[in-house]
Amino acid sequence: MKTNPRVLLGMSGGIDSSTSALLLKEKGYEVIGITFKTWTEYKTPEKTFYNEGGFITKAQKLAQKLQIEHHVADLTDVFHKEVIKNFVDEYFCGRTPNPCVVCNKKIKFKTLIEKAKELNCDFVATGHYARIGCENNRFFVKKALDTSKDQSYFLWRLPNEYLSKIIFPLGTFCKKDIIEEHKDLDVAKESFEICFIPDNNYRNLLSNYNPQVGQGKFVLDGKIVGEHKGFYFYTIGQRSGLGVAMGYPVFVKSIDAKENIVYLGREEDLFENRFTVRDVNIMKFDNYPEDGFECDVKIRYRNAGYRGKLFLRGEEKFVVLNEKVKSITPGQSAVFYEGEDVIGGGIIC
Repeated sequence: MKTNPRVLLGMSGGIDSSTSALLLKEKGYEVIGITFKTWTEYKTPEKTFYNEGGFITKAQKLAQKLQIEHHVADLTDVFHKEVIKNFVDEYFCGRTPNPCVVCNKKIKFKTLIEKAKELNCDFVATGHYARIGCENNRFFVKKALDTSKDQSYFLWRLPNEYLSKIIFPLGTFCKKDIIEEHKDLDVAKESFEICFIPDNNYRNLLSNYNPQVGQGKFVLDGKIVGEHKGFYFYTIGQRSGLGVAMGYPVFVKSIDAKENIVYLGREEDLFENRFTVRDVNIMKFDNYPEDGFECDVKIRYRNAGYRGKLFLRGEEKFVVLNEKVKSITPGQSAVFYEGEDVIGGGIIC
């Protein structure tokens, strides 16, 4: 007797994962839901936030309504070690990290794959707006049809063995249509900020970890032009909140975390067309030419992308863009595309 394929769905209690559950059931999958708890307490100078698990209750109620099995996994320890600590460490090295990219590989999909094996599930699924492609027995991420909500940028680190087991039910849908169709669904509000920083002020988090980092110098054209509150309060390309009056606009050009110096520059000083990358993951193919290959390069999430060439020469990995672009930021992801397909990505150095 043939049984329906089992799929383990990451459920946040929000509209995207809730709609995914409905779509999977409509397609005949036996859906098992799982919700992750990733932090417990968060302190700021003014307030302490507690993760009381309201989203877990929402997910449990929806699972009960849909008559699907539901599990909860407490990942607070490993999440702190792999995501929060990495986030803090990167900032204190003068870089601007993207925690979702780290979480997707080391926490979210890793846990889904592991739990799927325990629960005898054939596939895993999430509410991401993306698609999966396959050529020559290699799986890769593709952009969602709704380009305004496309989340392929955050998924470049996923290994091939994960991608072969992943379903993205929302990849061919538009967000606005999903909201309209399920406006009466009792789900939690989606969160678009960093999930472990409930006050949306990452500086409070960093201050909790290293309150000793204090004032430092702003330097422009080799001269000290002011004092700053601590290098981690700033990121490449920042203009507002500097408190430096030069008679013309100035921006953060680079950061020396070791010396607690923030270097400033004029807008034209922020433009570059070459940068190196580390931790590169190429998902679409095995072989690539020594003289580089052309692709579209996104240097941040809300970035349309730039045409350029990726070079992978042993330990030497770098990108040369066809034009100079503003504020290429160390710590952010550079994601490489071939049309709608994600070739891979790397961390900007």
